[in-house]
Amino acid sequence: MATVNDLAVLRQGIDECDAELVALLAKRNSITEKIGAIKQQIGAPLHAPDREAELLAARRQEAIKQDVNPELVEDILRRMMREAYQNQQAALACTAKNLSPIVIVGGEGAMGQLFAKQLRRSGYEVRILDKPQQPQTEALLADAKMVLISVPINAFEHVVRGLPKLNDDCLLVDITSVKQAPLAVLKEVHSGPVVGLHPMFGPDISHWVKQTVVVCEGRDHEVAQGLLSQLQVWGCQLVELDAKKHDEAMQIIQVMRHLTTFVYGQFLAKQSHSLEELRSCSSPIYQLELMMVGRLFAQSPELYSDIMLAQFDNVETLLASYQDTFAETLSKLKAGDKAGLMDAFASAKAYFSDATAHFLTQSRCLLNKANDAKVLD
Repeated sequence: MATVNDLAVLRQGIDECDAELVALLAKRNSITEKIGAIKQQIGAPLHAPDREAELLAARRQEAIKQDVNPELVEDILRRMMREAYQNQQAALACTAKNLSPIVIVGGEGAMGQLFAKQLRRSGYEVRILDKPQQPQTEALLADAKMVLISVPINAFEHVVRGLPKLNDDCLLVDITSVKQAPLAVLKEVHSGPVVGLHPMFGPDISHWVKQTVVVCEGRDHEVAQGLLSQLQVWGCQLVELDAKKHDEAMQIIQVMRHLTTFVYGQFLAKQSHSLEELRSCSSPIYQLELMMVGRLFAQSPELYSDIMLAQFDNVETLLASYQDTFAETLSKLKAGDKAGLMDAFASAKAYFSDATAHFLTQSRCLLNKANDAKVLD
């Protein structure tokens, strides 16, 4: 019959295994740091998708052979890879030395600081032009090879039109969440190369690997290739889109999503239940939804108000359609129309059909993490 002493012995065995794991992680970190240094020297991208896929597939097969859950092994490996990417950020390859010096207008803002830090890691000379530096505007921009505009969208046109004339060979870049109007302004005030970027992430990322950046052509696109190559070396995934197509996609991906989250957050704030009460009895999927709603309200109210206002005229029709869909669903519920609800479900399901298996797999991982976080709280 098992005893308490037997349990203690087994737990000691677990402790020894964990200690070995920590030692192996330290050894792995040391190796990945050396790999990062070599990548920096030879100008190789931080992210090698083929290598990553091969590594994961091989380790999954090894796990199966040793009767270990391959999902567990992949989960651990992906977490270690994320750590490796963070460890490889100290020094990065420079692919376009001709872009120095770079001036970041609005460089004291969160996104400006993020770009400045990453560019400096790659060896570029970066200058900041924000309110404190305005007296030095002419001097800072005099020999600039690239100027990146990182200001709130409601101030964008005023700031750009207030800049002195740039050199004809200077690459002018914007990183706003809207592309058509900003690109039109850039091309109007600057005769040289122009490109629009939309980083699909915020300033709180731990690394740039696998982060999506939408690229919209402005003028003399070949001049922007050095910058795009630099983004790829950092591990970014570039998506090239026409500016009009980009803005139409963002109306759904960003503006409508922000609006609905904004409304739902206000709705929750008006209820009699506290957030703690809702979290205490929430399922993992609702816990995740609460996280995403809470994430929005942890950000700048001015930023999200500007995002919603900037494209309101363009999404007014979409909002009307959304309201109609909500009203139709409410009518079916009031009428007890189960068949109508099932038909509506089937119609929406058809839209997602090609991606349902992928979404189920991805969401399962997210739900597990949400549940882990809840337990740890």
